[in-house]
Amino acid sequence: MSEENQGLVVFSHGKESGPQGTKIRVLSGIAEKHGWATDSIDYTDMMDPDERVGRLLDELEGESRRPLVLVGSSMGAYVALVAAAALRPQGVFLMAPALYIPGWKEQQYPEDLERVSIVHGWHDELIPPDNVLRYAKTANCDLHLLPADHRLSAVLPELTGLFEAFLRRVRGGS
Repeated sequence: MSEENQGLVVFSHGKESGPQGTKIRVLSGIAEKHGWATDSIDYTDMMDPDERVGRLLDELEGESRRPLVLVGSSMGAYVALVAAAALRPQGVFLMAPALYIPGWKEQQYPEDLERVSIVHGWHDELIPPDNVLRYAKTANCDLHLLPADHRLSAVLPELTGLFEAFLRRVRGGS
């Protein structure tokens, strides 16, 4: 498969994580198994979420030729979702997204994206499920609330299954 047709999945890690965290490594393997190229942006040198958005946009400048999926966890989910407004990817997969955080620049998120799927923990100690419900309701997107905390590590098998199904829907266009 040519690189142009292959599609690209780009991961954005959370504030306390890094570009090779457990979820990213596992989900990258799934994406590659399904024929996607993968990249994981390193934001460990910056704490400001909007600077991270700028880095993601810079990294993906000129990538409009092939299918794009953005994946983010926590602050990285904020980064992916805010950047998606400009990038218009074929899909956005958000894990424990840090949305509606007081003091962060963006408080309005794109509601007209092609495909958005969210996985969040009912017991998330950092981001209340109500924040995610608020966005999911306005964006009319997939929302999976699981019995987990912010890291989602207790539901990694479910998370991987949801991601795999998401990639199939993006690839199939349904």
